[in-house]
Amino acid sequence: MKQFTEQEIASIYSARKEKLFEYMSQNAITAAVFEDCEERRNPAVRYFTGHPSDALFIACIAGKTKHSILVPWDENLAKEQSVDVKIVPYNKYDRKNTKTVAELLKSFKITDQRKKVEIPPTTPYPLFLKYVEALSADEWDVLCREKSTHDFVVDLRAQKDEYEIECTKEAARVGDIIISEIERGIRENWLHKEMDVALLIESELRKHGCERTGFDTLAAGPARSWAIHAFPGYTDAPWPSDGLSILDFGVVYKGYTSDTTLTVAKNLSAEQEKLVALVEKAAQEALPLYKAGSPIKKAGEAADLIFKKAKRVMPHTLGHGIGLEIHEFPRVSAKQPDDLLFKEGMIVTLEPGLYDANLGGVRLENDVLITKNGNEVITHSKIIRL
Repeated sequence: MKQFTEQEIASIYSARKEKLFEYMSQNAITAAVFEDCEERRNPAVRYFTGHPSDALFIACIAGKTKHSILVPWDENLAKEQSVDVKIVPYNKYDRKNTKTVAELLKSFKITDQRKKVEIPPTTPYPLFLKYVEALSADEWDVLCREKSTHDFVVDLRAQKDEYEIECTKEAARVGDIIISEIERGIRENWLHKEMDVALLIESELRKHGCERTGFDTLAAGPARSWAIHAFPGYTDAPWPSDGLSILDFGVVYKGYTSDTTLTVAKNLSAEQEKLVALVEKAAQEALPLYKAGSPIKKAGEAADLIFKKAKRVMPHTLGHGIGLEIHEFPRVSAKQPDDLLFKEGMIVTLEPGLYDANLGGVRLENDVLITKNGNEVITHSKIIRL
């Protein structure tokens, strides 16, 4: 992975916040509040500050002054991890979000006649009322709505900057190492169960400097691979064995996750071979449509048509964005509007899959970076044939 200096990283985080402030200024938003807590996780806090979790981030425009405030639960962790932001201890405000926001905004001494603060659209109604009460004395308009600053940030995060791309590529590189180790374990006959492969992933990702899995690993042998997401994620059942076995996992590097699914095909029937061939064909034909300026729905339509001709239906979308979350904007689907386009810098999955209660399931998933001139497949998951 490319090494960034502290100054380069600070500049990248500053540029993200400048885009936020520009949007707020254009839309007459004085302040925006982002919450990352147990009840409402929002990766925008990490996106703008570098702090991994459990904090408030407040952006505010007071005249010509732009305030970027991080209010963390763990002040020591914030001092170690945060970038280009002022840290204010949460304890100072009795660990109450409404009190924190009200007192901080008051301290900025804003003189605008109409002051608008946007809180997350996921805010429960009782908490919204508490914000209104806490901010009423200083005559703030409290906005909790769709098509807000928070939605702008979701769109902003869809197109990754240089640092995000490098972090995701590193997660992908580690994921590829793990896939190679898994294939070795299968062929050398020392991986035997769903639990074995899941625990191998947990161990290997940490050896290579990753934080955690991107989600609960899904390892399903032939008896359970018919489920899109097997429940529970893994058991003590054989993996792989005769038939179709699925493994869906991701690893996280500096907040950014990969997402891959491989299928192990062992002693398949003719009907199972047909499922595998259809999924491989869908992946091959949809990939060239993952390009900047192309309607996202076209990729979804291409995969759906292949399955339709074989009288099969894929029960999930063809892909989704990844980043600080495992599922981000956009979804890759034939149901998307005509004007939703792939854009340079997006990292999206390509994961055609078919599932049959009698035959089992097959899915092939890789992560695709949309580039100026096409795309780059940054993971190398595959069908492992035995």
